[in-house]
Amino acid sequence: MFSVRSEADLGVGEFLDLKLLVDWAVESGFHLVQLLPINDTSVHRMWWDSYPYSSLSVFALHPIYLRVDALSEDIPEDIEQEIKKARAQLDGKLQDVDYEATMATKLSIAKKVFLLEKDRILSSESFQNYFAENQDWLKPYAAFCFLRDFFETSDHSQWGCFSKFSKEKLEKLVSKDSFNYEIICFYYYLQFHLHMQLLEAAEYAKRKGVVLKGDLPIGVSRDSVDTWVYPNLFRMDTSTGAPPDYFDKNGQNWGFPTYNWEEMSKDNYAWWRARLTQMGKYFTAYRIDHILGFFRIWELPDHAVTGLCGKFRPSIPISQEELESEGIWDFDRLCRPYIRLELLKEKFGDSWTIVASNFLKEYKKDFYEFKEECNTEKTLSSKLKLLLEKSMLTEGEEKLRRDLFDLLQDVVFIKDREDPRKFYPRFNVEDTLSFKDLDQHSKSVVKRMYYDYYFHRQESMWRQNALKTLPVLMNASDMLTCGEDLGLIPACVAPVMQELGLIGLRIQRMPSEPGREFGIPSEYSYMTVCAPSCHDCSTLRAWWEEDEGRRRRFFQHVVGSDELPPDQCTPEIAYYILQQHVESPSMWSIFPLQDLLALKEEYTTRPAFQETINDPTNPRHYWRYRVHVTMESLLKDNSLINAIKDLICGSGRSYPKKELDTNQGSEAERVPLELLENGAFETAVAIV
Repeated sequence: MFSVRSEADLGVGEFLDLKLLVDWAVESGFHLVQLLPINDTSVHRMWWDSYPYSSLSVFALHPIYLRVDALSEDIPEDIEQEIKKARAQLDGKLQDVDYEATMATKLSIAKKVFLLEKDRILSSESFQNYFAENQDWLKPYAAFCFLRDFFETSDHSQWGCFSKFSKEKLEKLVSKDSFNYEIICFYYYLQFHLHMQLLEAAEYAKRKGVVLKGDLPIGVSRDSVDTWVYPNLFRMDTSTGAPPDYFDKNGQNWGFPTYNWEEMSKDNYAWWRARLTQMGKYFTAYRIDHILGFFRIWELPDHAVTGLCGKFRPSIPISQEELESEGIWDFDRLCRPYIRLELLKEKFGDSWTIVASNFLKEYKKDFYEFKEECNTEKTLSSKLKLLLEKSMLTEGEEKLRRDLFDLLQDVVFIKDREDPRKFYPRFNVEDTLSFKDLDQHSKSVVKRMYYDYYFHRQESMWRQNALKTLPVLMNASDMLTCGEDLGLIPACVAPVMQELGLIGLRIQRMPSEPGREFGIPSEYSYMTVCAPSCHDCSTLRAWWEEDEGRRRRFFQHVVGSDELPPDQCTPEIAYYILQQHVESPSMWSIFPLQDLLALKEEYTTRPAFQETINDPTNPRHYWRYRVHVTMESLLKDNSLINAIKDLICGSGRSYPKKELDTNQGSEAERVPLELLENGAFETAVAIV
C-alpha cells in the first residue's frame, strides 16, 4: 500500500488511493489487487516500523494510510495550508517514503482535526456502531498506545503495574472518568476513520468487480497488544524464523514469538478466527504468509540473532538413547562449538590472540570455548559492539561478527533447552568443521539422522498439525485462501494443500521442483498463483541485470535462444516473461507493479535495484519504495494500458466488465467467489 503514489496522498500510498488503483486495474483488464499487510506496526515509533509484517495489533489498521484531509468536510484554512505544505515536502521532493516524517505529520494534523470534531464524531451513530462491533480489540489497542507513549516503550514488561494485563485495569484506563480519556478517544477516532476509508475503497472495488487480496502475517511483534492481552498464546522465550534458503544462507530470524498452539486449540483458535473475520470486512481473498508455519515453524531461542541454529516445532528430536545405540557417546563434543587453535590462526591471522583474549577461553590444550558473558549470538553482538566503540578491535564490525558467529555456530547437534537428553541436528551440518573432523562412522550416523530429522520422521506429525489449524482459518471467512509455500518445503505440504483446496505460490526464479534453476509457467498446476517476482526478491528488471551467467542460461533454456541476451531487461523481454505467466494454467497471475511498468521504456529510468521492496537478508531493511509515477498519470497512459490489455486478452484471461450493485449487500460481496466457482476467475490477472 505504501508504494502507491497519487496526486492526493501525503507522503505515502493511502487507502483511498485504492480507488484509482482499481480504476487502472479495470481499464487494463486486471481483476485483482493484492496488498502487503496493512495493520498497525507502530512498535518502535521510528522507521523500523516500516516493516509491515511485525504487527503492533493484528486488528488495528496502520495510521500511515489515513487521508487526513478526508477526516472532515470543514477543515480550517490553516490546517488545509499545513497539509498542502506537507504534501509539497513529502511528495514533491522525496522519491521514497520518509516513514518518520510522514507519520509525525499525519498524527499531528489528525490530532488537530480530532480536537475540532471529537464531540460530533464520537456521538455519531456510525461511530457508536463501529465501537460496539470492535470494542473487544479496540479498547486494549487504545490503552496499549497510551501506555506505550506514557512509558516511552512498547515493551510491556517495563510498564510496572500495567505489565500484566487485566480487564479491570483496562476498564479503568479507558473509562470516561480517566484523566487520559481524550487520548484513548483519539486512537478510537483514528481507527474509525481508517476503517471508513478502507471500507469505502473495498466497496468501490466490489462494485467494479475487482477482488482485493490481503496478507495474513505469520507473526506478531514481541511487544504487541496481542502478546500483552494474550500472553498464554505465545512462547515468549522463543523467536520465529526460517532455515537457510534462497533468500538467506544464514536463515532468517523475524523476532516474533512462536505460537502456543496447544493453548490456542482450547477455544478452537478463537484469536485466529477473529483475525480472519476482521480481514473479511475488507478483502475477498488473502495470502497466508509462510503457510509452512502451520505445518511446523522454525523456532529459535530468544538469544539468537541469525536464523541458522534453530529447530522445527513441533518435531521429534533425536534421543540420547538413539545416539548411544549407534555408538555415539561424546555429546559434549557434538554440542560444544568446535573451536581449535589452528582455526583461530587461520581465520584471524595475527589478531587471533586479541580475539581469543576478549571472547574465548581455553578449556583444554588448543581447544577454546566462548566466555560465559558472550556465548550467545545476542550477548556476543553486544560485547563486540562495546569493544569496537572503545576502539579495542581494529577489524570491521560486520566481518568480525560473521567470523565469530561462524565459530559459535560450528556444532553438530543443538541440545534441547528443556530436556538435555534430546538433540536436534544443526541445519547444513555437513558444512561445519565439527562434522568434517568426525570419524567416518560418526559422520555416517549423523548424516543419516540429519536427513531423517529434516525430511522423513516429522511428515505425519506435520500433516496432522496443518489439518488441525488450516481448516479453522479457511472456515472463518468467505475469503479465497492462498498460501505462500516457498522455502524448505516438507513432502506433506503439497498433498495437504491439494486436499484442502489451498492455492499455492510459484515464483519463476524459485522453482519448487528440485534440480531446476527456473520454473516453467506452462507446467504449473491450476491451483497456484504464478508471478515472475514478489516483494521479497528483486524486481524483474533488477534480477535480469544481477547475474550475466544466469541471464544467459535463462535466455537459452527458457526463451530457447542461443543468442546473447541484452544486458538490460527491455520492454520486449519483460513482455515475453509476463506473457509466459498469463498463458500459464495458474488460477491467478499476479505481477508487482514495477514489473508491469517494465513494459514501457519511459518508466525504466530509475535504477532497477532501487525498485526492490524488501531485502530478506537485512532484518533492519527500510520498507520505503514508492512508484515514481502517479496513478492519475497511469490512467492517462493509453499505450501502457493497451499493451497490458493485449497481453491479457491474448492469453484468454479476460471477461466483460460488470459494475456490481453494493446495495445488494452480502450477495454483491459474494460475487467474486461465485465467478471463481463458475470458472471466470480462473482466467484472471492481478497486480500487487
